[in-house]
Amino acid sequence: MQLNPVFPVNQSLFDQLQQQSCLPDRSAVQQALSAAKPDFADLQALLSPAAAEFLPQMLARATQLKRQRSGRTLALFAPLYLSNLCSNECSYCGFSRSVAMKRRILTIAEAQQEAAAIQALGIGQILLVTGEHQRKAGVDYLLEVTQTLRPQVAKLLLESQPLGIADYQQLRTAGIDAVMLYQETYDPQSYTRHHTFGAKADMAYRLDAPARVAAAGIAQLGMGVLLGLSDWRTDVLLLAQHLRFLQQHWYQLAFTVALPRLKPCAGQISQHSGVSDRDYLQLLCALKIFAPELSLSISTRDSPALRDLLLTSIACTASAGSKTQPGGYAVAPESLAQFSIDDERSPAEIAAMLRRSGIAPVWQDWHPLLGRRAV
Repeated sequence: MQLNPVFPVNQSLFDQLQQQSCLPDRSAVQQALSAAKPDFADLQALLSPAAAEFLPQMLARATQLKRQRSGRTLALFAPLYLSNLCSNECSYCGFSRSVAMKRRILTIAEAQQEAAAIQALGIGQILLVTGEHQRKAGVDYLLEVTQTLRPQVAKLLLESQPLGIADYQQLRTAGIDAVMLYQETYDPQSYTRHHTFGAKADMAYRLDAPARVAAAGIAQLGMGVLLGLSDWRTDVLLLAQHLRFLQQHWYQLAFTVALPRLKPCAGQISQHSGVSDRDYLQLLCALKIFAPELSLSISTRDSPALRDLLLTSIACTASAGSKTQPGGYAVAPESLAQFSIDDERSPAEIAAMLRRSGIAPVWQDWHPLLGRRAV
């Protein structure tokens, strides 16, 4: 299939949607909750301030839809940080090139050691994460890591700099099952303000990246924004529109959505998202009601109490026992983290909580001994 045009976003559209975000009233929210197939107007209503009083009904509806599709289960994964090298300057990130911190990139042997430590925790689904450094942590390095880990790991996911179609095709053949890409924000002015140097400053190239992943034949695509950079209601609405844009061209793709909130990090220890737990619950429920096929993923950035609620209701996947620095599990547990985490419980503790709530933890969805056929 030919690559389709970039998802169309401009400042005028973002500003227009932001102005409309507070317009829906109670009747619009009630209509959205009863809609058999909610449209964008319904999603806008569910994201609006008027929907806040309907949060219990939204949670009940979203939970029902989640369990209709995937039952009382939750898939667990862990991130494996390969490198904190980065050539970008991003105002909110602890890996930014100007942040004074020790930099490192794991050797292939160290990556194997880290993967083994994650698997010893029981987790068979690993997200490979790198800072965006094309020369030292580019495609060749990612291919070598993937080819080495693939025989031992049930499922490999990737979060790295946006790549070309041919690069993603190579990674798919090597064993990458899913790719995570964060747009960060759909507000062009905010995007420019927060990304001041490096390849990430090119917003159009990043907007085009999900389509390149799809065109390369990757089976699963993860998308998201960083809540706190712009108006969260507008960012989430445009994320949903971007999702529908992709589904129109690549219906066979499975989609995951992760919506992390801005957190303190090296160089920016006082920054916060301004998105409350109630806001966060509302936007996640709104997305699930709008698109029940979405797999909502929850990170360890959030508090144990909030995660317990989300993991036993609307979430489909969640990280557990996360370390956000290269070598954090076994090799070199130094203070090189990308951001702070709130839920430091082990995977075993998370699994025990899930079982007490009647939720079955899923440690892996495929066994490496069964092999994998690249398509």
